[in-house]
Amino acid sequence: MRRLLFLFIALFVGAAATAAPPKPNIVLIMADDLGYSDLGCYGSEVATPNLDRLAANGLRFTQFYNCGRCCPTRASLLTGLYPHQAGIGHMLGNWSPPAYSNGLHDRCVTIAQLLKPAGYRTYQVGKWHVSPLAPAHKHNWPLQRGFDRCFALIGERNHFLPKSFVADNEIVPQKGDVYATNIFSDQAVKYLEEGREQKEPFFLYLAYTAPHFPLHALPEDIDKYVGKYRGGWDQLREKRFARMKELGIASKEWTLSPRDPDAKPWESVKDVEEWDRRMAVHAAMIECMDRGIGRVVETLKKQNQLDNTLIFFLSDNGASAEYLEFGHKAGSAIGTKESFRTLETGWANAANTPFRYHKMWMHEGGIATPLIAHWPAGMNDKGGLTREVGHVIDMMATCLDVAGVEYPKAFNGKELVRQQGRSLLPTLQGKPRAGHDGLFWEHEGNKAIRQGQWKLVAEHGKGWELYNLEADRTEQKNLAGEKPDLASALAVRWEQWAKDVGVRPWRELAPRFEAGLLKQHPEYRKK
Repeated sequence: MRRLLFLFIALFVGAAATAAPPKPNIVLIMADDLGYSDLGCYGSEVATPNLDRLAANGLRFTQFYNCGRCCPTRASLLTGLYPHQAGIGHMLGNWSPPAYSNGLHDRCVTIAQLLKPAGYRTYQVGKWHVSPLAPAHKHNWPLQRGFDRCFALIGERNHFLPKSFVADNEIVPQKGDVYATNIFSDQAVKYLEEGREQKEPFFLYLAYTAPHFPLHALPEDIDKYVGKYRGGWDQLREKRFARMKELGIASKEWTLSPRDPDAKPWESVKDVEEWDRRMAVHAAMIECMDRGIGRVVETLKKQNQLDNTLIFFLSDNGASAEYLEFGHKAGSAIGTKESFRTLETGWANAANTPFRYHKMWMHEGGIATPLIAHWPAGMNDKGGLTREVGHVIDMMATCLDVAGVEYPKAFNGKELVRQQGRSLLPTLQGKPRAGHDGLFWEHEGNKAIRQGQWKLVAEHGKGWELYNLEADRTEQKNLAGEKPDLASALAVRWEQWAKDVGVRPWRELAPRFEAGLLKQHPEYRKK
């Protein structure tokens, strides 16, 4: 009997020693219209202690990219495909399917749809924006796209007065004043607490609407920043750029891009108090979001889940230079629910320091995003920076890699578009990674390709520009004239990609988009 007991103990110990380590939880957090330099750990003066702490104990990417706008980036992030391949080549206009449709099509899957069968609990909270709200599009709501639970904002343009949310599969009218950022943080914590006794790993996709316009924030947060931006956007860009160099985010060899030509010199700005308050509200929105992320992290810590949770934080595009006034009440204070103000060009230019242009453009200011990765149990480097080039298409591949899941050739009887991303897991573990031999962008006729250190980029209706991003990431010296053969070869690659994914000339699509938008909002303009 004693020998049998020892044999049983030996077998048990051996089995425990060889058992696979638990799969990590995954928390994917996305901000909305956050500029490249808007976080403290990326050079900002905004208080973001929780994200800074994740960065100090994790890894910051300095060359990570999104798709330049809300819907396209979210489609890419969720599916691992370029936006046109997922059905959202622009926004949600059903103009030219399958590349330009009103939602994700049936030849793509989301991260949740592949993690759920692998034993993951899946939660979605916040901005969805890959399908319309109408019940006719329910097949593209979160629960039909792999999530067990969701609290989704599918429309709306007011942080204080969102009319309704989708709670699981029901449209839930919202009563009374709320603040969307806090609602999303509350719901994320609620899902984590409800599942604390569960043994399965979880995937949480937390998509904030902050700091997207309109500029709305809580009074106590705004008060912290009023007066801090009276020096103006020119001064702020200089300060942030200097700080970014100190942190190693920006190379000491780079020069700061000139002020955007559509932004006034600060010395000529007359209503200084109003413009100071606009940026103060933007900063307040970011601080509130950071505070909510801190609550999520603290909940994971209390549950002893933090060490084995892979957390990513990034933005869907650069800061927005759009000018809109959807129902702004005359005389209302900027930041209140009655107001509707935006950053416009000057402050957006500062938020995207040190780069050129903004959301919707394919220059670095439109597509560069901060990316923070934090995973104590799976990463060796703490507080480091990586120059590894990555793109939101890599998120699907990374989540599947850490979960031990393969991307299938078909799903629900439909052949899938081939996965485009490459896993970031080697980079997180300090190992060599097989990166991309080319990355591609297109939105509203703005287009770009990056191959190694070279980037070819163009505004809609203008010629190609060529930049060496290693020496000149702020895109100051156009080398297209000096290296015509390289520019031509990259242009040929971009044209082939555009043909493969279904890009349509913007001149064909723009009239439909602008007619619909201007009919509803005649005051709309960009830059």
